[in-house]
Amino acid sequence: MTTTPAPGAAAPARPADPNVFERLRPVADAVLYEGYLLYPYRRSSAKNRVRWQFGVLAPRPWVEAGGPVAETVAGSAESWYQQTECLAEAAPGAVLHVRVRYLQVQHKSVQRRTADGRYEPVESLQAPDAVHLSFEEAVPRETDLVLPLAELLAGDRTFEVGAPGGEQTEELPDADGRAVRRCHPVEARTTVHAEPLDGRLYRLRVRTENTGRQVGPGATREEALRHTLVATHTFLGGSGLSFLSLTDPPERAAEHARACRNLHTYPVPADADRAVLSSPIILPDQPRIAPESPGDLHDAGEIDEILSLRTMLLTDEEKREARATDRRAAEILDRVDTMPPEVFTRLHGAIRSLRPAGRPEPGARPEPAARAPWWEEGGDDGLAPATDRVLVDGVSLARGSRVELRPHGRGSDAQDMFLAGRTAEVAAVFHDVDGSVHLAVTVDDDPGAELHGWYGRYRYFRPDEVRPLGTTPDETRSDGHHRTPGT
Repeated sequence: MTTTPAPGAAAPARPADPNVFERLRPVADAVLYEGYLLYPYRRSSAKNRVRWQFGVLAPRPWVEAGGPVAETVAGSAESWYQQTECLAEAAPGAVLHVRVRYLQVQHKSVQRRTADGRYEPVESLQAPDAVHLSFEEAVPRETDLVLPLAELLAGDRTFEVGAPGGEQTEELPDADGRAVRRCHPVEARTTVHAEPLDGRLYRLRVRTENTGRQVGPGATREEALRHTLVATHTFLGGSGLSFLSLTDPPERAAEHARACRNLHTYPVPADADRAVLSSPIILPDQPRIAPESPGDLHDAGEIDEILSLRTMLLTDEEKREARATDRRAAEILDRVDTMPPEVFTRLHGAIRSLRPAGRPEPGARPEPAARAPWWEEGGDDGLAPATDRVLVDGVSLARGSRVELRPHGRGSDAQDMFLAGRTAEVAAVFHDVDGSVHLAVTVDDDPGAELHGWYGRYRYFRPDEVRPLGTTPDETRSDGHHRTPGT
C-alpha cells in the first residue's frame, strides 16, 4: 500500500483505537477493487475492456464537457468531486481522523527489443513459460489527516491528496524485452468541515475534488483516466467521537440526518459506530465481509462458490492469459487452484436471518402442519408468485396492485431508503423458505421499470413496508366487499 503524507497536518494526535481503520480494510478493499478485473480475469474478455466504474473523480473540464454533473448519492456516475456529510457525537478534546483512498491508473507497456537494441511497444510478448501482456493496472493511494475538532470549528482545513507521476522499468529477459509501468500525476484536494448542531452533536463534511486540468473536454476517456481518482472512498474515525447512522438515526438526530447532503458517495457507521466508511457503492450499516469468503474476487455482487468453481474450470490456456493479464488475477487463480475442500464446503452458504419459531413475518400465510419440506418433491405445491396474494391493512394485494413504499429504517437496505414515499406496482408475491413473504415491485417513475419487469429484476419489500394505494379489478377487502381505488 502506498501512503501519501498529508502536508499541513498540524496535530500529532492519533485515534483512540489506531486499528479501527485496519479492521475495516477488508470491506474498504472490496470497494477499492470492485470491478477492477472481472471473471474470467482475461484481458481479452469484453467486460475487462471497459473498466473503472465506481468512485471515478476525473478532471472537471472533461467531466463537464456535456454539462454539469447530476447530483446523486450513488457513485457509479463519473464526477469531479465527492462529498460526505455525516453526524457524530463528540466529547471535549475530540480528534477527527480522515483517510482518503483511491486507485491511480498505471499503464503497463510491454516492449520488445529490436535488432538495433531499441524497444518498441507491443500488445504481448511470448516467453518459454509465460506470456507478458500490456494492460491498465492501478496503484492504491491513501492520505491520512488528523485534526482536532476544535481546530475544525475555527475554520475549514484543506489538504492535497493527489499523487505524483512516475515510471518503472522491469526487465523481461525470458522474452527479450521489458515492461514499462507509467503513472501520470493526479491532482486532488480534500476539504474537511465541522459544524456544531445540538449539544454534543456535530455535522462533519469531507469533500474531495479532482483539481487537475491536464485534459480538456475533447479528450478520450482513456486519456482522462490517466489523471483520475478511481474507486474513491473515505474513512472517518478518531478519539472522542461516536458516529450516527443516517439510514436509521436516533429520533433526536432524525431532522439533522435528513439535512445531510451526500454526493456520489454514502456514509455508513462501522466497527460499532467508532468509524464511518463513505463509499461510492451504497453499503448497509456495519458492513463486513462474510467470514466464509477466503479472498477478494473483485465482484462483491457474485456468489463466491459459483465464481470460484467457474474460475477453477478455466482451461489451461485461459489461465495462462489471466496470469499474464494482471498480478491480482494470478493471485485469484493460485487461491482457487489450491483451495482445500473444507473451504469450498463453507462457501456453499450460511443462514443468518432465522427467527424464533412461531413468529412469522407480518402478513405471511400460516405454515400447514403437514407441509413437506421445500426441498422435497411437492414441497412448493400451491405457491404461485404471479397469482398469490397477501393481506396488508385489510387489503388483499397481488400482481398489479399499487402500493406506496415505506421501508423500515432498521434492517433495510440503504438503497431501499431512497425509495421511501415512492409508488410502485406489485409484480409478484414470494414466499420464502423460512415462511416470510416479500412483494416484488417495480417503481413507477423508474425509466427502466419495463425492462426490469421483462427480465425479472425487481425491488423486494416486506408486507409491513408497503401501504396499499388502490385495487386491481378483482381485489377485495378482508370483509368480502369489493374495494375501489381511493376508498
